[in-house]
Amino acid sequence: MASDGARKQFWKRSNSKVPGSIQHVYGAQHPPFDPLLHGTLLKATPKAPSTPVKAKRISTFQEFESNTSDAWDAGEDEDGLLAMAAESLSSDVVMETANRVLRNHSQWQERHKLQEAPGPEQKPKPVAEPPLVPSGDIRLVKSISESHTSCPAESASDTVPLQRSQSLPHSVTVALGGTSDPSALSSSALSEREASRLDKFKQLLAGPHTDLEELRKLSWSGIPKPVRPITWKLLSGYLPANVDRRPATLQRKQKEYFAFIEHYYDSRNDDVHQDTYRQIHIDIPRMSPEALILQPKVTEIFERILFIWAIRHPASGYVQGINDLVTPFFVVFMCEHIEEEDVDAADISRVPAEVLRNVEADTYWCMSKLLDGIQDNYTFAQPGIQMKVKMLEELVSRIDEQVHRHLDQHEVRYLQFAFRWMNNLLMREVPLHCTIRLWDTYQSEPEGFSHFHLYVCAAFLVRWRKEILEEKDFQELLLFLQNLPTAHWGDEDISLLLAEAYRLKFAFADAPNHYKK
Repeated sequence: MASDGARKQFWKRSNSKVPGSIQHVYGAQHPPFDPLLHGTLLKATPKAPSTPVKAKRISTFQEFESNTSDAWDAGEDEDGLLAMAAESLSSDVVMETANRVLRNHSQWQERHKLQEAPGPEQKPKPVAEPPLVPSGDIRLVKSISESHTSCPAESASDTVPLQRSQSLPHSVTVALGGTSDPSALSSSALSEREASRLDKFKQLLAGPHTDLEELRKLSWSGIPKPVRPITWKLLSGYLPANVDRRPATLQRKQKEYFAFIEHYYDSRNDDVHQDTYRQIHIDIPRMSPEALILQPKVTEIFERILFIWAIRHPASGYVQGINDLVTPFFVVFMCEHIEEEDVDAADISRVPAEVLRNVEADTYWCMSKLLDGIQDNYTFAQPGIQMKVKMLEELVSRIDEQVHRHLDQHEVRYLQFAFRWMNNLLMREVPLHCTIRLWDTYQSEPEGFSHFHLYVCAAFLVRWRKEILEEKDFQELLLFLQNLPTAHWGDEDISLLLAEAYRLKFAFADAPNHYKK
C-alpha cells in the first residue's frame, strides 16, 4: 500500500519523537523486537550445509552429549570448568576439556573399582543404583538425546533423570555433596569444604586489588553468606576492585542517592508523577516475603527506591516486575546487620537508622546496575521480553521437541507462562533463598541476567517435562505452568538447574547470538 510505503519512509527520515513509539534506550542491550526481522531466530553460518538445520543440530548435540555424559563425577577439573563458565570458548576447546575429563574419569573409575574389590570372605556387592540428588523430590532435566530416543511409555524412562545427575559439572556436584555414596559425606566434611571455600573468598577479597575475573570463577558455584554482600557489590560493578577507593566510592554514591531523594521524592504527589507513585504503593504489599515487606520502614524504603529509579529512567518509568528486583539486594545487604538467620523474622525497626540509609542506597545502585543490562524488558511494549520469550520457544523446540509439540497441540503459548519468568527473573517461581543463589551465578556470568537467564528458563521448563506431558487439558496445563511446585526447593535444586543451563549454553551457544548484535 502507498500509505505503508510512505509511513516506512517517514520512520527512516524522521528522528522526532512520536507519541506511543518505542524510542532508543541508551544502555539497553537488545534492539526492539521486530517479528519481520526476527521471525527466524537462528542465523545460518557460512559453513552450514543445505540439509535441514534442525536435524544437523540434533545430531551435533547428541554427539556432544555422548562424549560428555557421565563425565563430571570426579576429577581435578573444577578450575577448568569454572573458567569455561566465565568465558566464551570455541567448540574445540570445550571438546578438548570434555575429553580430558573423560580420561580422568575413566582412570578414577579403575582406581575406585580396585579399592572396592571384595575380599575372599566378602560377598560381592550388588550394583549400586545411580546416586540420588540430596533433595527429596528433584527430577533432573532430560537431554535432547533422551527426549528423542526414548518413548514416554518405556519403563526405563523413570530412571533417566537420575542418570542425568552424572553429567553435572564436577564443581556443582561437589557443592551439593554428590559422591558415589551419598551417605559417605559427613556433615563435618561438608563444613570443612564450606570453610575452605569461605577462606578462598576471604583471601581473594583481602588483597589490595581484587581480581574480579577470579572472583567470578569462584562465585559461579555459589557465594558463602558472610561474603555475599561485598561480593555482589563488586560483581555488579557498584564498588571498585581497588580496596583503597571503596570507602570514598560508598560515601559518594550514598550521598548522591539521598540528594535524589531530597530533589525528587516530594514530587510523588504531583499530577505528572502521582500515577507512578500510586502503582508502586499498590504493588509493594503484593511482594514477598510479606513478613519483611509489610514492615513500615521496609515499605518506605522500597517506595523511595522504585520512585527515584522511575523518575531517573523516563524511557521506561516504573513497570510492574521491577519491584521484585529490589528484594534480593535488600535482603542480602541486610544480612550483614542482623542476628536472625531468617531475614523474614527480623525486626527492621531495631536496625540503626544510619545502617538502613546505607543499605537503601546500596540496594538502589546495585538494582540500577542490573536494570541497565535489561532495560529494554521494561520500555514501551517490553520488546526485550517479547524477544526472549520467542527465543525460549525456539530453544525448547530444539532441546525437547516432544514438550514443545505437546504445548503447541494444546494451544499453550509461551507468552502465557514465560512472560513472568522474564519479567521477574523467575522470582515468582522459586523461593527467595533460591533466587539469591541463582543471582550468585547470574552475576558471575558476563551477561547473566540478559543472556544466561534464557538457558536457565529452558532448563527450568524441561525440568517439568514428565508433568507437562501428563497434562492433557489446556486449562490444567497452563495452571500447572503458572504455579509450579517449587516451594520445597533448596540451593541443591538451583545448582542442578544451573548445571543443566550451563550444559545447554555450550550445546546451543549459537541460539541467542542474533539479538546480542
